[in-house]
Amino acid sequence: MKTKINYILILVLAAVFSAGGAEVSGKTSTGPESLLKKADKCRMSLYRSAKKKKYRHNWLLCISRYKKITARYPKSDQAAWALYHSARIYTSLYAYSRRSGDLDEAVGFYKRVADKYKDHRLADDAQYRIGEIYYKYKKDLPHAYVEFLKVDIKFPSGDMRPKARKMLDKLAVTLGKRDEKKTLKKSGPSKSGAIAVKDIRHWSTPNYTRVVFDLEKPVKYKHHLLKADPGSKKPRRLYLDLDGAHVTPRTEKQISIKDGLLKRARAAQYTKDAVRVVLDMESIGGYKVFHLHDPFRIVVDVRRNGKPKPRAEKKAKPALKKRPVRKGYRKAEIPDRTASLAKQLGLNVRRIVIDPGHGGKDPGCNLRGGIKEKNIVLSIARRLAKKIKEKIGCEVVLTRNKDIFISLERRTAIANIKKADLFVSLHINAHKNKNIWGLETYFLNMATDERAVMVAARENATSEKNISDLQTILNDLMLNTKIHESSRLAHEVQKGMVSRIKKSYKKAKSLGVKQAPFYVLIGAQMPAILVETGFLTNPTEKKRLMSKRYQENVAEGICSGISAYIKSIDQAG
Repeated sequence: MKTKINYILILVLAAVFSAGGAEVSGKTSTGPESLLKKADKCRMSLYRSAKKKKYRHNWLLCISRYKKITARYPKSDQAAWALYHSARIYTSLYAYSRRSGDLDEAVGFYKRVADKYKDHRLADDAQYRIGEIYYKYKKDLPHAYVEFLKVDIKFPSGDMRPKARKMLDKLAVTLGKRDEKKTLKKSGPSKSGAIAVKDIRHWSTPNYTRVVFDLEKPVKYKHHLLKADPGSKKPRRLYLDLDGAHVTPRTEKQISIKDGLLKRARAAQYTKDAVRVVLDMESIGGYKVFHLHDPFRIVVDVRRNGKPKPRAEKKAKPALKKRPVRKGYRKAEIPDRTASLAKQLGLNVRRIVIDPGHGGKDPGCNLRGGIKEKNIVLSIARRLAKKIKEKIGCEVVLTRNKDIFISLERRTAIANIKKADLFVSLHINAHKNKNIWGLETYFLNMATDERAVMVAARENATSEKNISDLQTILNDLMLNTKIHESSRLAHEVQKGMVSRIKKSYKKAKSLGVKQAPFYVLIGAQMPAILVETGFLTNPTEKKRLMSKRYQENVAEGICSGISAYIKSIDQAG
């Protein structure tokens, strides 16, 4: 009897130790590997059975088994697979249910993989599948374009990048044709005839010129470059044909420019249904043509070949002189405390343009009691300008120093004409949810999240976001070599601003650095950023933004960030 009891005890202990060992290795019936196998078995059985596919509860059963893995082992490799397969099941289920909610569930699961498991090999696959859902099932082609673009931006080394790029090319053609039809429909003759070319504006220097053509409504247009014709004594010409347009007495004329780049701009009725705008050139290098909405206008940027002419200095500056190479050791000198940071760093950044957003007829965010964004950002801009001059020693130019309206395209032109080394546009955020708050900084690129698109739409003063704008911006980015530097500047300014606010206030929230297509940054020939200094719609930040103390701290933080950026340039050099 005793022997029998001992034998039973041995069996029990063996079972216990066996279970414990399996638990350690993660291969028990409740471990992530085992749970994934069971869930996979359920999924494969479902896919093989036409009968099971008819009933929704069979699909949800498999998904529930995958959910056990993400709930119990959220950091495991198997959790990423569980989310991915759950998304695939919901996508397949949609073919039977036709419920849009099933697609939304699939997108949600894919987003969790792409966002929470960024380094997992499934992350880029999940992001690609999101684009596929919007393209194939939701038929939302612009949204699909943005989702495929995220694969290219977020996962440059992922194996799904080539497929995503093919989809981007395909969608660009499809959406381009759709937008063409949309533009033609909008630009059709009105009751009074064709669409009027309202005005021609320009800002110029010997090295850069921006010409803007204002129209009543959107029109379809093409631009061409003609070589010089010495026989007819005709210079090189850039011309634009505007379909469905007509000139007015105000615009049917020649505008003399004579800045060394362009001789003149002229608009005339080329045919009954088209206007031809011609820019006679003297000596230009590159040029860009793009359009903006609300109101519709066509912008032409031209610039000189080669390096810009150096700015005339009032007097020679010691920091610019080349110093002979010294041999041996040099005795440490007492630092010149009167020398500015800009001088100490060799004047890498000499001139900064600060752009207080909105102004004049455009109040920006506007609340009861006369609280207007345009007034607050102008106050911050003046404080920032003073700090930059005192602490960094750079020249500062404000796009506006009083309450006047300046168009978005003119703000960038001012920065280019002044040959600024940095461009900083100041704004205040707004949101329909008053609980949203925090600081964020943007640089020009495609928006990679919905709120960035919303902020860009508000700052661009437009609700229309068509694919031609998207393509224009993308093409512009390909030509713009300052994106990387703008990103660096944005990160330094965001860091400096948040750090300063945290020192002075108990609560400070960073919403990070983001990318978005802001009109005011398009065409900037220097690192350019847009800073959102808080939410006027949030009670706490509204109170702060209206106080001189907070404005001083924001200005101090931005100045600190610019200083850090300049130092990073010096160190990199």
